[in-house]
Amino acid sequence: MGNLDYRALTVLDAVVSQGSFEKAALALGISQSAVSQRIKALEDAAGRLLVVRGQPAVATGLGQRLVSHHRNVKLMEAALDIDLGNKISMPEVGLAVDAASLATWLPLGLQPLLSPPRCQLNIEQADRARALHLVREGSVFGAVAAAGADDQPVGGGAAPSVTPLGVMRYVCVATPAFAGHWFGDGFGLEAAQLAPAMTFDADMTAGFLRDVLDLKGPYPHHTMPPSAASLECIYGSLAYGLMPLPQVARALAEDRLVDLAPGRHVDVMLNWHAWKLDTPFTRILSEQLVATARRVLLQA
Repeated sequence: MGNLDYRALTVLDAVVSQGSFEKAALALGISQSAVSQRIKALEDAAGRLLVVRGQPAVATGLGQRLVSHHRNVKLMEAALDIDLGNKISMPEVGLAVDAASLATWLPLGLQPLLSPPRCQLNIEQADRARALHLVREGSVFGAVAAAGADDQPVGGGAAPSVTPLGVMRYVCVATPAFAGHWFGDGFGLEAAQLAPAMTFDADMTAGFLRDVLDLKGPYPHHTMPPSAASLECIYGSLAYGLMPLPQVARALAEDRLVDLAPGRHVDVMLNWHAWKLDTPFTRILSEQLVATARRVLLQA
Protein backbone atom coordinates (compact mmCIF):
# COMPACT_ATOMS: atom_id res chain seq x y z
CA MET A 1 0.00 0.00 0.00
CA GLY A 2 3.00 2.32 0.12
CA ASN A 3 3.02 4.91 2.88
CA LEU A 4 -0.03 4.62 5.10
CA ASP A 5 -2.19 7.70 5.54
CA TYR A 6 -2.69 7.73 9.31
CA ARG A 7 -5.33 10.46 9.17
CA ALA A 8 -7.33 8.18 6.89
CA LEU A 9 -6.70 5.25 9.25
CA THR A 10 -8.15 7.35 12.06
CA VAL A 11 -11.28 7.77 9.95
CA LEU A 12 -11.40 4.04 9.17
CA ASP A 13 -11.09 3.25 12.89
CA ALA A 14 -13.95 5.66 13.66
CA VAL A 15 -16.21 4.11 11.01
CA VAL A 16 -15.59 0.60 12.36
CA SER A 17 -15.98 1.69 16.00
CA GLN A 18 -19.10 3.77 15.42
CA GLY A 19 -20.70 1.42 12.91
CA SER A 20 -21.57 4.06 10.31
CA PHE A 21 -20.07 6.85 8.22
CA GLU A 22 -22.51 9.36 9.71
CA LYS A 23 -21.63 8.55 13.33
CA ALA A 24 -17.92 8.54 12.49
CA ALA A 25 -18.27 12.03 11.01
CA LEU A 26 -19.99 13.28 14.17
CA ALA A 27 -17.35 11.69 16.42
CA LEU A 28 -14.49 13.20 14.40
CA GLY A 29 -16.14 16.59 13.83
CA ILE A 30 -15.83 16.40 10.05
CA SER A 31 -18.37 16.06 7.24
CA GLN A 32 -19.75 12.71 6.14
CA SER A 33 -18.43 13.51 2.67
CA ALA A 34 -14.89 13.84 4.09
CA VAL A 35 -15.27 10.47 5.80
CA SER A 36 -16.36 8.84 2.54
CA GLN A 37 -13.50 10.44 0.58
CA ARG A 38 -10.82 9.27 3.03
CA ILE A 39 -12.17 5.73 3.13
CA LYS A 40 -12.30 5.64 -0.67
CA ALA A 41 -8.73 6.96 -0.91
CA LEU A 42 -7.58 4.18 1.45
CA GLU A 43 -9.44 1.57 -0.57
CA ASP A 44 -7.99 2.90 -3.82
CA ALA A 45 -4.48 2.68 -2.36
CA ALA A 46 -5.11 -0.84 -1.07
CA GLY A 47 -6.87 -1.96 -4.23
CA ARG A 48 -9.40 -3.75 -2.03
CA LEU A 49 -12.61 -3.07 -0.16
CA LEU A 50 -11.97 -2.13 3.48
CA VAL A 51 -15.49 -1.46 4.74
CA VAL A 52 -18.68 -3.34 3.90
CA ARG A 53 -21.30 -0.60 3.70
CA GLY A 54 -24.30 -1.67 5.72
CA GLN A 55 -26.13 -1.21 9.01
CA PRO A 56 -23.76 -1.39 10.76
CA ALA A 57 -20.72 -0.75 8.57
CA VAL A 58 -18.21 -3.56 9.11
CA ALA A 59 -14.54 -3.89 8.32
CA THR A 60 -13.32 -6.51 5.87
CA GLY A 61 -10.40 -8.71 6.93
CA LEU A 62 -7.84 -6.26 5.59
CA GLY A 63 -9.82 -3.33 6.99
CA GLN A 64 -9.77 -4.89 10.46
CA ARG A 65 -6.01 -5.50 10.24
CA LEU A 66 -5.50 -1.82 9.35
CA VAL A 67 -7.68 -0.75 12.29
CA SER A 68 -5.68 -3.01 14.62
CA HIS A 69 -2.43 -1.58 13.25
CA HIS A 70 -3.71 1.96 13.83
CA ARG A 71 -4.68 1.18 17.43
CA ASN A 72 -1.30 -0.43 18.12
CA VAL A 73 0.45 2.64 16.71
CA LYS A 74 -1.64 4.85 19.02
CA LEU A 75 -0.48 2.75 21.98
CA MET A 76 3.14 3.16 20.87
CA GLU A 77 2.63 6.90 20.52
CA ALA A 78 1.20 7.10 24.03
CA ALA A 79 4.30 5.32 25.36
CA LEU A 80 6.55 7.83 23.53
CA ASP A 81 4.53 10.71 24.98
CA ILE A 82 5.34 9.41 28.47
CA ASP A 83 9.06 9.03 27.64
CA LEU A 84 9.23 12.52 26.11
CA GLY A 85 7.31 14.19 28.91
CA ASN A 86 4.55 15.27 26.57
CA LYS A 87 0.88 15.44 27.42
CA ILE A 88 -0.22 11.82 27.66
CA SER A 89 -2.73 10.77 25.04
CA MET A 90 -5.53 8.34 25.86
CA PRO A 91 -5.48 5.42 23.41
CA GLU A 92 -8.33 2.92 23.36
CA VAL A 93 -7.56 -0.63 24.49
CA GLY A 94 -10.10 -3.35 23.76
CA LEU A 95 -10.58 -6.48 25.87
CA ALA A 96 -12.92 -9.45 25.50
CA VAL A 97 -13.78 -11.15 28.79
CA ASP A 98 -16.06 -13.99 29.88
CA ALA A 99 -19.11 -13.11 32.00
CA ALA A 100 -17.94 -14.87 35.17
CA SER A 101 -14.59 -13.04 35.20
CA LEU A 102 -16.36 -9.72 34.67
CA ALA A 103 -18.61 -10.48 37.63
CA THR A 104 -15.78 -11.56 39.97
CA TRP A 105 -12.04 -10.93 39.73
CA LEU A 106 -11.54 -8.60 36.74
CA PRO A 107 -12.85 -5.41 38.45
CA LEU A 108 -10.29 -5.95 41.22
CA GLY A 109 -7.50 -5.44 38.67
CA LEU A 110 -8.78 -2.22 37.12
CA GLN A 111 -7.91 0.42 39.73
CA PRO A 112 -4.12 0.31 39.20
CA LEU A 113 -4.74 0.51 35.44
CA LEU A 114 -7.13 3.46 35.52
CA SER A 115 -5.81 5.59 38.37
CA PRO A 116 -4.34 7.76 37.02
CA PRO A 117 -6.12 7.12 33.71
CA ARG A 118 -3.73 5.88 31.02
CA CYS A 119 -6.15 4.65 28.41
CA GLN A 120 -9.77 4.24 27.45
CA LEU A 121 -10.80 0.65 28.15
CA ASN A 122 -13.39 -0.94 25.89
CA ILE A 123 -14.42 -4.23 27.52
CA GLU A 124 -16.79 -6.60 25.75
CA GLN A 125 -18.43 -9.56 27.43
CA ALA A 126 -17.83 -12.53 25.16
CA ASP A 127 -18.00 -16.30 25.22
CA ARG A 128 -14.92 -18.32 24.33
CA ALA A 129 -15.54 -18.50 20.58
CA ARG A 130 -16.17 -14.77 20.18
CA ALA A 131 -13.35 -13.75 22.55
CA LEU A 132 -10.80 -15.78 20.60
CA HIS A 133 -12.14 -14.49 17.29
CA LEU A 134 -11.83 -10.88 18.45
CA VAL A 135 -8.28 -11.24 19.74
CA ARG A 136 -7.00 -13.30 16.81
CA GLU A 137 -8.34 -10.83 14.24
CA GLY A 138 -6.85 -7.96 16.25
CA SER A 139 -10.12 -6.28 17.25
CA VAL A 140 -9.02 -6.38 20.90
CA PHE A 141 -5.62 -6.35 22.56
CA GLY A 142 -6.38 -9.23 24.88
CA ALA A 143 -9.03 -11.76 25.90
CA VAL A 144 -9.89 -13.88 28.92
CA ALA A 145 -11.37 -17.18 27.77
CA ALA A 146 -11.77 -20.78 28.82
CA ALA A 147 -8.84 -22.98 27.85
CA GLY A 148 -9.25 -25.26 24.87
CA ALA A 149 -7.34 -27.69 22.69
CA ASP A 150 -6.99 -25.09 19.94
CA ASP A 151 -5.22 -22.51 22.13
CA GLN A 152 -1.88 -21.47 20.66
CA PRO A 153 1.20 -22.11 22.85
CA VAL A 154 2.93 -19.19 24.54
CA GLY A 155 5.09 -17.38 22.03
CA GLY A 156 3.34 -19.09 19.12
CA GLY A 157 4.77 -17.02 16.28
CA ALA A 158 2.38 -14.41 14.93
CA ALA A 159 -0.43 -15.61 17.19
CA PRO A 160 -1.30 -13.93 20.49
CA SER A 161 0.59 -15.32 23.47
CA VAL A 162 -1.37 -17.52 25.89
CA THR A 163 -0.87 -17.31 29.66
CA PRO A 164 -2.68 -19.61 32.14
CA LEU A 165 -4.65 -17.66 34.76
CA GLY A 166 -6.14 -20.33 36.99
CA VAL A 167 -9.36 -22.27 37.51
CA MET A 168 -12.79 -20.72 37.87
CA ARG A 169 -14.79 -23.11 40.04
CA TYR A 170 -18.58 -23.21 39.81
CA VAL A 171 -20.63 -24.58 42.71
CA CYS A 172 -24.34 -25.39 42.82
CA VAL A 173 -25.98 -23.11 45.37
CA ALA A 174 -29.35 -22.04 46.74
CA THR A 175 -30.68 -20.29 49.82
CA PRO A 176 -31.46 -22.48 52.83
CA ALA A 177 -35.14 -21.65 52.32
CA PHE A 178 -35.08 -22.73 48.66
CA ALA A 179 -33.13 -25.89 49.50
CA GLY A 180 -35.56 -26.76 52.28
CA HIS A 181 -38.59 -26.28 50.06
CA TRP A 182 -37.40 -28.00 46.86
CA PHE A 183 -34.65 -30.31 48.11
CA GLY A 184 -35.91 -31.21 51.59
CA ASP A 185 -34.99 -34.85 50.98
CA GLY A 186 -31.66 -33.96 49.39
CA PHE A 187 -30.44 -32.88 45.96
CA GLY A 188 -32.13 -35.61 43.95
CA LEU A 189 -33.25 -36.38 40.42
CA GLU A 190 -37.01 -36.00 40.92
CA ALA A 191 -36.66 -32.68 42.74
CA ALA A 192 -34.31 -31.29 40.04
CA GLN A 193 -36.94 -32.09 37.42
CA LEU A 194 -39.30 -29.71 39.23
CA ALA A 195 -37.15 -27.04 40.89
CA PRO A 196 -36.34 -23.92 38.81
CA ALA A 197 -32.65 -23.47 38.04
CA MET A 198 -30.71 -20.34 37.08
CA THR A 199 -28.22 -20.98 34.29
CA PHE A 200 -25.92 -18.84 32.17
CA ASP A 201 -24.39 -21.80 30.33
CA ALA A 202 -26.95 -24.44 29.42
CA ASP A 203 -24.32 -27.02 28.47
CA MET A 204 -22.47 -26.59 31.76
CA THR A 205 -25.62 -26.94 33.88
CA ALA A 206 -26.93 -29.87 31.85
CA GLY A 207 -23.55 -31.61 32.15
CA PHE A 208 -23.46 -31.04 35.91
CA LEU A 209 -26.99 -32.41 36.42
CA ARG A 210 -26.21 -35.38 34.19
CA ASP A 211 -22.99 -36.20 36.07
CA VAL A 212 -24.37 -35.67 39.58
CA LEU A 213 -28.00 -36.81 39.22
CA ASP A 214 -28.03 -38.74 35.92
CA LEU A 215 -30.60 -36.18 34.70
CA LYS A 216 -30.60 -36.49 30.92
CA GLY A 217 -33.86 -34.80 29.98
CA PRO A 218 -35.24 -31.27 30.22
CA TYR A 219 -35.38 -29.37 33.49
CA PRO A 220 -37.00 -26.00 34.35
CA HIS A 221 -34.55 -23.11 34.19
CA HIS A 222 -34.06 -19.39 33.66
CA THR A 223 -31.15 -18.15 31.55
CA MET A 224 -29.11 -15.15 32.66
CA PRO A 225 -25.37 -14.27 32.77
CA PRO A 226 -23.61 -14.41 36.17
CA SER A 227 -24.47 -10.91 37.38
CA ALA A 228 -26.10 -8.96 40.16
CA ALA A 229 -29.49 -9.84 38.65
CA SER A 230 -28.86 -13.59 38.60
CA LEU A 231 -27.50 -13.49 42.15
CA GLU A 232 -30.58 -11.56 43.25
CA CYS A 233 -32.77 -14.34 41.88
CA ILE A 234 -30.81 -16.91 43.87
CA TYR A 235 -30.70 -14.77 47.04
CA GLY A 236 -34.42 -14.18 46.60
CA SER A 237 -35.04 -17.96 46.77
CA LEU A 238 -36.37 -17.95 43.20
CA ALA A 239 -33.90 -20.48 41.77
CA TYR A 240 -30.79 -22.56 42.38
CA GLY A 241 -27.79 -22.68 40.09
CA LEU A 242 -24.12 -23.06 39.30
CA MET A 243 -22.36 -19.83 40.27
CA PRO A 244 -18.67 -18.79 40.27
CA LEU A 245 -17.18 -19.64 43.66
CA PRO A 246 -15.52 -16.21 44.09
CA GLN A 247 -18.98 -14.65 43.69
CA VAL A 248 -20.66 -16.75 46.38
CA ALA A 249 -17.84 -17.81 48.74
CA ARG A 250 -18.71 -15.22 51.38
CA ALA A 251 -22.43 -16.06 51.29
CA LEU A 252 -21.57 -19.75 51.72
CA ALA A 253 -19.32 -18.98 54.69
CA GLU A 254 -22.09 -16.89 56.28
CA ASP A 255 -24.73 -19.60 55.61
CA ARG A 256 -26.78 -17.26 53.42
CA LEU A 257 -26.33 -19.86 50.69
CA VAL A 258 -25.81 -23.61 50.85
CA ASP A 259 -23.88 -25.92 48.55
CA LEU A 260 -26.47 -28.36 47.20
CA ALA A 261 -23.87 -30.91 46.07
CA PRO A 262 -20.85 -30.68 48.41
CA GLY A 263 -17.70 -31.95 46.77
CA ARG A 264 -19.21 -31.72 43.29
CA HIS A 265 -18.37 -28.73 41.12
CA VAL A 266 -17.37 -27.64 37.62
CA ASP A 267 -13.83 -26.35 37.05
CA VAL A 268 -13.01 -24.17 34.04
CA MET A 269 -9.40 -23.27 33.27
CA LEU A 270 -9.01 -19.68 32.07
CA ASN A 271 -6.27 -18.30 29.82
CA TRP A 272 -5.14 -14.76 28.98
CA HIS A 273 -4.61 -14.25 25.24
CA ALA A 274 -2.76 -11.05 24.34
CA TRP A 275 -0.72 -9.52 21.55
CA LYS A 276 2.89 -8.70 22.36
CA LEU A 277 2.99 -4.91 22.22
CA ASP A 278 6.10 -3.46 23.81
CA THR A 279 4.55 -0.47 25.57
CA PRO A 280 4.57 0.30 29.30
CA PHE A 281 0.79 0.29 29.54
CA THR A 282 0.20 -3.01 27.74
CA ARG A 283 2.89 -4.66 29.86
CA ILE A 284 1.30 -3.32 33.05
CA LEU A 285 -2.16 -4.32 31.86
CA SER A 286 -1.12 -7.92 31.19
CA GLU A 287 0.89 -8.17 34.42
CA GLN A 288 -1.93 -6.71 36.51
CA LEU A 289 -4.67 -8.89 35.04
CA VAL A 290 -2.57 -12.05 35.33
CA ALA A 291 -1.60 -11.25 38.95
CA THR A 292 -5.19 -10.45 39.94
CA ALA A 293 -6.58 -13.60 38.34
CA ARG A 294 -3.95 -15.79 40.01
CA ARG A 295 -4.74 -14.22 43.38
CA VAL A 296 -8.47 -14.95 43.09
CA LEU A 297 -8.72 -18.11 40.97
CA LEU A 298 -7.75 -21.59 42.08
CA GLN A 299 -4.29 -22.65 40.98
CA ALA A 300 -3.63 -26.17 39.76
